[in-house]
Amino acid sequence: MTNIRIVTDSTADIPLALRQELNIEMVPLKIHFGDEEYLDTVTLQSEEFYPKLTSSPHFPRTSQPSPAEFLDLYQGLLGEPDTEVISIHLASVLSGTYQSALLASTMLEDSSGKVHVFDSCSASYGIGALAVAAARAAKAGQSVDEILELVRTMRENFYIYFLVDTLEFLQKGGRIGKASALFGSLLNIKPILSLDRTGEVAAIDKVRGHKKAVARILELLAADVPGKTIRSLHIAHANNLEGAEQLRAAIMQQFVVEHVDYITLGPVIGAHAGPGTIAAFVSTV
Repeated sequence: MTNIRIVTDSTADIPLALRQELNIEMVPLKIHFGDEEYLDTVTLQSEEFYPKLTSSPHFPRTSQPSPAEFLDLYQGLLGEPDTEVISIHLASVLSGTYQSALLASTMLEDSSGKVHVFDSCSASYGIGALAVAAARAAKAGQSVDEILELVRTMRENFYIYFLVDTLEFLQKGGRIGKASALFGSLLNIKPILSLDRTGEVAAIDKVRGHKKAVARILELLAADVPGKTIRSLHIAHANNLEGAEQLRAAIMQQFVVEHVDYITLGPVIGAHAGPGTIAAFVSTV
């Protein structure tokens, strides 16, 4: 039977204990403060990153892994007998990470076709949920084709809404996408953002005040999830557990939620979203 290994990158924001439990491999992106370079969630953790973000004189920059980093990992995994790899990554419109992984897969001389690189068209737990589901399916004995079909189906039935305290970080990091029209209009205005089907940041609405923003997210989810049943809900936050808890409670008051968990946005995602961000990652399959 084929041994299927799951690979992702650090922007998936999968908690370390869960990665270890499911044997998911992770390639870190890098984050830079001036001349200082860190490996996302490896040499710089969220609890260290957010204080540094507010105290450092340098605006953080991020960079993708090289093809060589992916190649080394793939070669190691494929050294195991009868192994194939499914590698699930940050949206290609947001980063060159997917392209690095894809290029590495073409450099495998004796293992052509054994690495399947998948564009999540998402970020943070929009990637993480796919990688976790893939790893669980692999443990259950599903084939490569079955797992790839599963993650495609999940990708098409996944909804993300997030609130940022400021668009400054998205704008300075060059990831503001289709939300650029909102920039400069945030006097107590809460922009409700999402990712479109390619993974680009898109503005959904803007309302005044946190409570109204949460109420608007509930309206949007009611249209997305007409059956009122959410298979899994992951609430993510960037150093804002109180806001995350308010969002979780509001969603669970109106929907049947089969599984709920909290996720902390890691340094690379947090560098673009900014402190105070909260997000809902909703899967209906």
